[in-house]
Amino acid sequence: MRNYWALLPAIAVIIGLILLYAIPTLINPQWTSSILALFRQFPEDQETAPNEAQNQAQNQAQSQQPGEHAQRPAGILGPQQIKSRRMLAATLVAAAVALFGFNVSLNREANACYQAAKAWGANDGKPAEDPCINMIYGSFFGDGQGTTVEDTQQPVKAYQVVHKKKPTYLRWIQNAPEYDEADLLVGTGLSCNLDLRITEEDDKVVVLVDANQPCPNEDNISLTAFKLKKPLGDRKVVTVDDQPMERINPDVDSWPTVVKKLVTGG
Repeated sequence: MRNYWALLPAIAVIIGLILLYAIPTLINPQWTSSILALFRQFPEDQETAPNEAQNQAQNQAQSQQPGEHAQRPAGILGPQQIKSRRMLAATLVAAAVALFGFNVSLNREANACYQAAKAWGANDGKPAEDPCINMIYGSFFGDGQGTTVEDTQQPVKAYQVVHKKKPTYLRWIQNAPEYDEADLLVGTGLSCNLDLRITEEDDKVVVLVDANQPCPNEDNISLTAFKLKKPLGDRKVVTVDDQPMERINPDVDSWPTVVKKLVTGG
């Protein structure tokens, strides 16, 4: 699992502290109020002059109207305070869940791009630090069209069918092809992308690289999308010398799988 959240331990601590406060508050706000009161700092009490204290007591007695309740003891929460604190605690719990979900989503997307690039044959390198931007992307120049002109051609190993099975990782890569604009995806290194040739025949689809030299292993992959004139059906997808190509289907991991990898560090 490639973890692209550098502050993951700090995020875990923040979520833990939020839950440490929020869960007891949801159960009984008075608990957290009483515990937090232990850490409050009060200024030094100054002795009140006897006559001043007597005047304050008289004023309080006069201001209190018949039928009013006595003032609530310090530290005891009223119904409105209890409701407000529970709403705050619920908001904090929702924020913690959203923060965790965002982390999982970020790792899920990055890992999907990384796994797709590896499935197409990319090597680990600097582009793997940000795979959705640098390791795999839609072709900027080559489109697979054209005729072969070289004496020899080079094979292509794999292809992916887009029709009906829409790869989710395409949503996050640069220059991604639209689902309705592609039936087949073919991944090659950047140096061979312009030489890719895809030819559609009645009984097969031929994919090859029109170059005399084999394509080098690279640390990034350029995906070429190809729109077929008719559905692939039972036709084979082959490369040089009619050798069958491997049909691959890289896609994102499920949320439980990503959560498991984050927890275990897998």
